[in-house]
Amino acid sequence: MDVLGFHLASPYGSQWGHRGFTHSIVFALVFGSLMAALFYRKHPAFRNIALFLVLATVSHPLLDMLTNGGKGIALWWPFSLERIFFPWRPIQVSPLGAGAFFSRWGLRVLASELFWIGFPALFLVALSHFLRKMKEDHD
Repeated sequence: MDVLGFHLASPYGSQWGHRGFTHSIVFALVFGSLMAALFYRKHPAFRNIALFLVLATVSHPLLDMLTNGGKGIALWWPFSLERIFFPWRPIQVSPLGAGAFFSRWGLRVLASELFWIGFPALFLVALSHFLRKMKEDHD
């Protein structure tokens, strides 16, 4: 969503630009809650779904804070416009254009994301499945 700022002539480092307000905790709270309210407001597990959507939304800027390029993330917007990263930044920064993914750099980015994000996510899914299976077997 923040890439739209490029098309609206918002400068890259602007709070309205790339990795700006859409990468903040405030945005994650509002957006995750709004999506839950729009699509799951009558669901019995509404609060759990809303929490999941907020956490899913905030995971994006936290992962971006692990990348090795760009100007940082406006995580604390609107309270601070400072752009920040984590001290450890192992993930290759993605190219901004879709065409750049069909290059050597794009392949390196995909390999980096698979290693640092994909494999850990698959491990967590497998662990969750294993723990649920163990719980079902004991019940």
